[in-house]
Amino acid sequence: MNDADTTMHDPAGWSPESWRAKPIKQVPTYPDAAKLAAMEARLHGYPPLVFAGEARRLKASLALATEGKAFILQGGDCAESFGDFTANVIRDTFRVLLQMAVVLTFGGSVPVVKLGRMAGQFAKPRSSDSETIDGVTLPSYRGDIINGPDFTAEARIPDPARMEFGYFQSAGTLNLLRAFASGGYADLHQVHRWNLDFVRRSPLAERYRDLAARIDETLQFMAACGMTSQSTPQIHETEFYTSHEALLLPYEQALTRVDSTTGDHYACSAHFLWIGDRTRQLDGAHVEFMRGVKNPIGMKVGPSMDEDDMLRLIERLDPANEAGRLTLIARMGAEQIAAKLPKLVRATKREGRNVAWLCDPMHGNTITTSGKVKTRRFDAILSEVRGFFDIHEAEGTTPSGVHVEMTGQDVTECVGGARQLSEADLGARYETFCDPRLNAEQSLELAFLIAAELKTRRAPRGTAIAAE
Repeated sequence: MNDADTTMHDPAGWSPESWRAKPIKQVPTYPDAAKLAAMEARLHGYPPLVFAGEARRLKASLALATEGKAFILQGGDCAESFGDFTANVIRDTFRVLLQMAVVLTFGGSVPVVKLGRMAGQFAKPRSSDSETIDGVTLPSYRGDIINGPDFTAEARIPDPARMEFGYFQSAGTLNLLRAFASGGYADLHQVHRWNLDFVRRSPLAERYRDLAARIDETLQFMAACGMTSQSTPQIHETEFYTSHEALLLPYEQALTRVDSTTGDHYACSAHFLWIGDRTRQLDGAHVEFMRGVKNPIGMKVGPSMDEDDMLRLIERLDPANEAGRLTLIARMGAEQIAAKLPKLVRATKREGRNVAWLCDPMHGNTITTSGKVKTRRFDAILSEVRGFFDIHEAEGTTPSGVHVEMTGQDVTECVGGARQLSEADLGARYETFCDPRLNAEQSLELAFLIAAELKTRRAPRGTAIAAE
């Protein structure tokens, strides 16, 4: 990486700061512009968090997913918290993602690309710039990298110093993730033992036992063939990538670097960045920034997206139509996916666009209880995933993966699942500052159910495989 020059322009008129001349949404108002500029300059002098070569490897894996030769699992916190920065929290989320990946690998008979919403998912878009409680109105909480969650005037002031704290927390998280991924914690046999523990505890043990037994048989067969943790590095370690929404553009620009081997610009805050449903304006600042970095990128596609706008955005973000460059993350809601998604999938197929399609079954299924608590119903999440697969099967296209908000902790934020959490259970461990997350058991349950879908849909016609 070359830190010296990140202001050079490319032939299309893009530069790391060209977004500043565009209209921008979801931007915090910092009271001290000089303090903000000083922090941006400070961050610009720090080492990159990720490297261009890693981002290129991820892009190659995502390209396989567009062809159905891999499956993408993207998951993690809705918004990381400075207060939850502990080894146990990082380890437990990483562990559940590994467990989900093993189940999905077997169900889909393809490698799983593991993409964590970790080490940088600090900023959150908000539906309103302010919120009112008991007659008091304050700026909205926008994530720990911008302001604090406490409902006080002081906490809600955007503070540039939080960007530096976010950088160092991301660096610490990445260090631990890399150690877990390559140091033996991700060993396939170990992860499968964790899954067996889950199956024994689950109220739906019978439903999952067959799949778990088949995985166990496969591992025994591999060992008999000499493929052990000692002889095969792929069994002992794994590749794990990080991602977050590229919402806070001053932070993203400050961590943009020129790759010394290609001369291309890479956003070095994460391997994969995405544009949210609220910031995907064609001539807006976020699209302008993202079109110029060479990372693989994503874009949320909500129910308000129409076909023409989507195709224009695809052309702006991926004019060369590179497989692995652009991932479309559908977040329609269980009740709208059948009406909204097919025409969009059809359009990308008609235009020959090499995009990966992910299903985000979380954001379109948020509801508020009678007690004014945000939650999500597990059956609605599963319904949207099944609808996503149905649509791609009908259109003759490839469902490339799923994008979920989850945690390795035993929280009670989403209702339903095998243990039938109810609205009355939400108060037991409702810990999120933003959106409700699947807990560890619900996440694994979802993985087993998706694996069954993948196994059924990939079976040759006339072959009977139970989905339950």
